[in-house]
Amino acid sequence: MRILLVEDHREMRDLIAEHFVGRGFAVDAVGSAEEARAALPGGGYDVLILDLGLPDSDGMEVLRAAPMLVPGGVPTLVVTARDSLEDRLLGLNEGADDYLVKPFSLLELEARLRAVLRRPGTREGPKLSCGALLYDAGTREVSVRGEPIEMSRRESDLLEALLRAAGRVVVRDILEEQLYAFNEPVTPNALEAVVSRLRRRLINAEAGVRIETRRGIGYRLVAETTAEGG
Repeated sequence: MRILLVEDHREMRDLIAEHFVGRGFAVDAVGSAEEARAALPGGGYDVLILDLGLPDSDGMEVLRAAPMLVPGGVPTLVVTARDSLEDRLLGLNEGADDYLVKPFSLLELEARLRAVLRRPGTREGPKLSCGALLYDAGTREVSVRGEPIEMSRRESDLLEALLRAAGRVVVRDILEEQLYAFNEPVTPNALEAVVSRLRRRLINAEAGVRIETRRGIGYRLVAETTAEGG
């Protein structure tokens, strides 16, 4: 799952980002309202962690703008030093899904974020299948004939992107956006390494699917009975 973290205090921003990356999330971390507005439309974020005390604008403006920048909006957890009842009510009434006052424990922040993500309608979670493979997009669980398969976060992100394409080729640039945060260094062969690891897992599990390479373009996932050479 992908988080947009908007926090102007660098040390706090790095601390929160490091915590969630360690928990298997992809995190894009920015320090201003302008950067947040630029990131939201194309980021495909599952949740927004939003500080209100930003240097260039009140974070409340970002909260109000989010539904216009992202169709349907994005689940939002406000983190702020503003602790009055009026501020908490304003944030919740303006569309925040939860409101956490600083200082806070990172474990509490994580628990609240996961609670927001579990709410009905927060995240589309269809069950996607191909061959003998079943993927639950809500829980990120992967199984073959009922047997679970352990995968890294990037492997399951790649698998979900390919399954959602329903046999169509997904271009490299889109896959890299899904797998890596925008400020994360990506080596030229990083995507190929993830594809290779996922291929091995699917072969070992006898999943009945194949990842095809379209050289210079991208990849697609197909059932072995319909796979073409490539």
